[in-house]
Amino acid sequence: METSQIMSAIFLVAVLVLILPGFLSANNNIKKILNNLSIWTIIVLVIIVIIYLIN
Repeated sequence: METSQIMSAIFLVAVLVLILPGFLSANNNIKKILNNLSIWTIIVLVIIVIIYLIN
């Protein structure tokens, strides 16, 4: 793993730590949490596919 990849991973974990408490407090029931997580999963997968196709 290159240094830039390690820094990117650290950055993403830091963002997750900052966002997760607000995300959990805003989504008070399990159906809403699963719906939002599925939307975010689709968004992340689309971004990964686009990055893969560019490289």
